[in-house]
Amino acid sequence: MSTRISPDESAIAVNCRSLRNFSVSQKALAAPTVKLWIDGKEVESKTKEWIDLTNPATNEVIGRIPKATQEEMHRAADSCAKAYEDLKKYSPLSRQQWMFNLQHLIKRDIKKIAANITEEQGKTLPDAEGDVSRGLQVVEHACSVPSLMLGETLPNVSRDMDTLSYRVPLGVTAGICPFNFPAMIPLWMFPMAVATGNTMLLKPSEQDPGATMMLVKLAQEAGFPDGTVNVIHGQHDAVNFICDNPHIRAISFVGADTAGRHIYQRGAQHGKRVQSNMGAKNHGVIMPDCNKEQTINQLVAAGFGAAGQRCMALTTAILVGEAKNWLPEIAEKAKNLKVNAGTKPDTDIGPLISKGAKQRVIDLIATAKKEGATVPLDGTNVTVPGYESGNFIGATILAGVKPNMTCYKEEIFGPVLCVMFAEDINEAIHIINSNPYGNGTAIFTNDGVLARKFTNEIEAGQIGINVPIPVPLPMFSFTGNKASFHGDLNFYGKAGVQFYTQWKTVTQFWNSSKYVDSKPQTAFPQIK
Repeated sequence: MSTRISPDESAIAVNCRSLRNFSVSQKALAAPTVKLWIDGKEVESKTKEWIDLTNPATNEVIGRIPKATQEEMHRAADSCAKAYEDLKKYSPLSRQQWMFNLQHLIKRDIKKIAANITEEQGKTLPDAEGDVSRGLQVVEHACSVPSLMLGETLPNVSRDMDTLSYRVPLGVTAGICPFNFPAMIPLWMFPMAVATGNTMLLKPSEQDPGATMMLVKLAQEAGFPDGTVNVIHGQHDAVNFICDNPHIRAISFVGADTAGRHIYQRGAQHGKRVQSNMGAKNHGVIMPDCNKEQTINQLVAAGFGAAGQRCMALTTAILVGEAKNWLPEIAEKAKNLKVNAGTKPDTDIGPLISKGAKQRVIDLIATAKKEGATVPLDGTNVTVPGYESGNFIGATILAGVKPNMTCYKEEIFGPVLCVMFAEDINEAIHIINSNPYGNGTAIFTNDGVLARKFTNEIEAGQIGINVPIPVPLPMFSFTGNKASFHGDLNFYGKAGVQFYTQWKTVTQFWNSSKYVDSKPQTAFPQIK
């Protein structure tokens, strides 16, 4: 039996829907606006284009982010250029003191920053604190800037002649940040840039800019002169502005492939230095001689932590030989991971960043099934009581994955572990080296000879031996390679100092004798 609705009732229903939409719209409009940061002050944008900032656990609108106008972006870049004229007069010792102060202030406010990350990005509170802590290590490394910037000198290279080389800053630099590490990645960028004498224009992700805004305010409190670090918001127009603006000499980028390649090419066309960290497909090779319990725990943590939204997540396990029989135990461990809002105690997996990200992961899992993968563990139908509107997906395992499958060729960026099988270490190495990405890889074994073979033959830039996520400490550099990185100089470490500086070489002659050439010597001078 069908129910007929009268015209009047239909109109009332439409009006009710309109009222509901109006109330939602009004709620979004009532959300606080995220400000720009220019010349040491918050600036309310005059834009007419806004982006909703949502809490991934609820999809509630918690803020409105401006797409900065061209005038506002020029103002921010001009401010960086003006500040640089003063900044280059400060000594490395002065800049070192700013870093000491910033280090202290970040430690003081680490829980506040982590709480903001959990609200805007979704990761668990312990993981959010880890996000800040790993960025803090770069600030601590930047405290060594007087030593890091030491030059070279050779006296008496010829009679009465000395040569010395020293590092000088580039000028205005820029940083374009991703959503997945809203504190760590900005801290990869602006502390090293400023410590080496540059200013920086930052564009945080439009999906979670709060941590960046908190950090630049701490930088001001630490003593950074106004205009040293400015912040703009936006999407494509803001990225292209950074690539094109003549003040900007270098761009640091971390994010997805398409954007990374675009920024690298467009920035380079304008004569800028670019370091671009992009996608990844990180493999963990599980040898049957490894410590089984420890390895399974590490694999599950590295594969599903941060909801898989890490460029160094261990997304692909290669079970070698008899280790293939461990799949049920891996699935059982993963099944017990707790999915919930990041603010809840004992949560293992928080929400994905957006509805679109969740749908993309679900689509890739469905495609994997169609292409022949089995699904020992499927987390696509998970429900979190009290957070039914959140972007949650539980731990998922795709087994029997082949190199031609879409789930393997694309970076899933969700709590999904692809499992492949190999007969021996040589087949595992071939699988990894055939993949276009080269961010990181790991092997789990108790055989030192096997580990050495793996280290020597593998092509990925960062290798872990019984270490699932081998991200190096800041005295080294983040050395992803192949399709995971475009550029010549990596982030932080010695490479980071080199990226933000250039050499200046002085050759000086002081005639200590009374001899003076009687006529101009037009031949190319010879060193004697």
